[in-house]
Amino acid sequence: MPATPVNPNGAKAWFDDERRDLHDRCMKRLSPLLALLVTACAVKPPKDEPLVAGDPDAPSQVTPAESMAIARQLSTHPWRPFANNILHGRDKAGVEVHTPDIGHEPQQPRKGWWVPGAVNEGVPYKWGGFDNASSFDAAVAIGHAAGDVSSPAKRRADNAAVSRYAAGLDCSGFVSQCLKLPSVHDTAKLPAVCSELADASQLRPGDLLNIPRRHVVLCAGWADPQKTWIYYYETGGGPQYWKPGLKQAPLAAMLDLGYKPLRYRGMAHPPLKPGEAPKEILTRSVKATADIVPNPTVGEP
Repeated sequence: MPATPVNPNGAKAWFDDERRDLHDRCMKRLSPLLALLVTACAVKPPKDEPLVAGDPDAPSQVTPAESMAIARQLSTHPWRPFANNILHGRDKAGVEVHTPDIGHEPQQPRKGWWVPGAVNEGVPYKWGGFDNASSFDAAVAIGHAAGDVSSPAKRRADNAAVSRYAAGLDCSGFVSQCLKLPSVHDTAKLPAVCSELADASQLRPGDLLNIPRRHVVLCAGWADPQKTWIYYYETGGGPQYWKPGLKQAPLAAMLDLGYKPLRYRGMAHPPLKPGEAPKEILTRSVKATADIVPNPTVGEP
């Protein structure tokens, strides 16, 4: 019996009808989702209020968030030293150098910390140092001493005690980097590019607590709503004297030591209303890393 002839046009019409029906059913189900997507794309996320720029005549322009990010980077920078980065004695120019490696005065409060051959974190302290992470790495790679601790003798000699064959940061070098200053401003020069605050309760992230010719720290925010404890970044102060890091201490104790509250003139700031608190910058996880210093002292002997 011969096969029944197939009408190709009829089959095509049947498939077209099925395809259209499937398309219509899919569109009915997807329409609500498409509407949600279109609405979501049309709604713009809220923008942060623009910051008020710092003094255009200041040596640099920086935001509080930038200063905190630089401080964090310098405090956590990973690097690997070796035995040739250790020096306890005179450098090629005859300057006395003592690196804060793990073998430096291990029984003393101001002991060393970094371990040769291991990955360490934080750019070490160096008297008169003004290195960023990149320049520090480059100096260590060519065998320069990794850091150089402070001492009463170095303080008396001042700039003459700064080694060209060591790398790192001292307290004012650290703060100068965090303010994006083009050159180091020591504790005696920082007041010239800052304004002193009328009240320490006005301190905000990126502000300074400074003692001319002694020590300076970078304020990072308040540790409590009553503004009795403050977060700050520092190098050259306890408990880890020769390593930069985040700390928290009673503000009254800091002021009793002679610290003056300063605000860098090139620091941008949010347009705050009277009585309004600035936005916190430190995250909860970063705050958890802070050393608690109930009895602060002035760093760098």
